[in-house]
Amino acid sequence: MTDALSIRGLSHSYGQRKALDDVSLTVAPGSFTVLLGLNGAGKSTLFSLVTRLYAARNGEIDIFGANVMREPGAALRRLGVVFQARTLDLELSLMQNLLYHAALHGIGPLEARRLGLEALARAGLGERANDKARALSGGQMRRVEIARALLHAPKLLLLDEPTVGLDIKARADLLAHVRGLVRDEGLGVLWTTHLIDEISDDDQVVILHHGKVLAMGRAADIVTQNGAVDIGAAFSKITGVGGEKLSA
Repeated sequence: MTDALSIRGLSHSYGQRKALDDVSLTVAPGSFTVLLGLNGAGKSTLFSLVTRLYAARNGEIDIFGANVMREPGAALRRLGVVFQARTLDLELSLMQNLLYHAALHGIGPLEARRLGLEALARAGLGERANDKARALSGGQMRRVEIARALLHAPKLLLLDEPTVGLDIKARADLLAHVRGLVRDEGLGVLWTTHLIDEISDDDQVVILHHGKVLAMGRAADIVTQNGAVDIGAAFSKITGVGGEKLSA
């Protein structure tokens, strides 16, 4: 089966500072993969390369077999993205935000409105289509951003630290929502975080530290292989960094 995301030998530097060093990882279709790392580990740089905000000069990135550099249109059509910074237009309604995104993907207005209503209903916000985005809570805004990212029916969803700034309940609700999309719609998800309480034993985990992948595999297996009690303790053993930095 073709990987939803395949990254091979990816490196990137800002001047003399190397942000990513020979990074390789995969995300399988219908899987929830966590990219775990502290701030500055290189997670956002990796997202910028996958989404082609930056050009990848060293390494290969494929999305369902389409190469991001050589076939950018085909690759990016299969990708939905939720960036760490909030990107909704607060003065537009939820539906207007979705319609604008749909137009960028060549979806006609009637079809876009139908898809938008379905996406908002799936996000639990079907009755608020005409509300302005600024009326939503932080967690609800994130749900709309996810609905927007999935409007063109991609099969890979990238989320960069999506729970930053949310309270504990909103974080848990958002995580459950995305896990439900993986389960019910077969999405491949790459979820970046520095919070260990967002990781389940069966998740695939990639530990990124100072731009290098130091461990990759099922969370429970990483714990066992490192003789640790949990993924936080395993992270500490692998990176030499105290686990207290992996909490909210």
